[in-house]
Amino acid sequence: MFEHTSDIIFLVGFVVYIVTRGIYASRTKSLETVEKRVDAMERVLLVFVMIGSLLLPILYLFTPLLNFANHVVPDWAIWIGAVVLMTALWLFWRSHADLGQNWSPTLEIRSEHRLVTCGVYRTMRHPMYTAIFLFSIAQALLLNNWIAGFSAFATFFPLYVVRRPREERMMIDQFGEEYEAYMKRSRRLFPRFKTNK
Repeated sequence: MFEHTSDIIFLVGFVVYIVTRGIYASRTKSLETVEKRVDAMERVLLVFVMIGSLLLPILYLFTPLLNFANHVVPDWAIWIGAVVLMTALWLFWRSHADLGQNWSPTLEIRSEHRLVTCGVYRTMRHPMYTAIFLFSIAQALLLNNWIAGFSAFATFFPLYVVRRPREERMMIDQFGEEYEAYMKRSRRLFPRFKTNK
């Protein structure tokens, strides 16, 4: 079924990614939402993300529909892709674990919502987005197809551009000065390392 080792590596990572999200979604499913900020634009962008991150990789892996866009992934890209994939999966899991009951798949405030500034959130405000970007890069490096390989990044980037400022506005509205102070001591996607002066 799979012609390339890189396809198998990606598929294993893909399953881990989906299972991780499913576990944390089921843990927070019954929690009460007190505020939700999702509009039509975000819903449309989420549909595109589902197509790019789920549907197109599955079509590439299990059908010949995208074969016209196949290419050969060099060995060095497979090794780098595997390392990036493992890093992405660890950060994706750690982000969910650190958020715990405060995680939601869309822009929501839950009852008893608290600001998480520990773990991977200590120096990064959006480590889960970082993990998704890393996963998208791994997908491009591992899949032997121009369309399925780059579809996750191409569809997630617009969602990130739209969602990130809305999410930070929602957090400022909810947590006020506490979140503003957190913004000053953290970075969006990459950790802030302290330098000794």
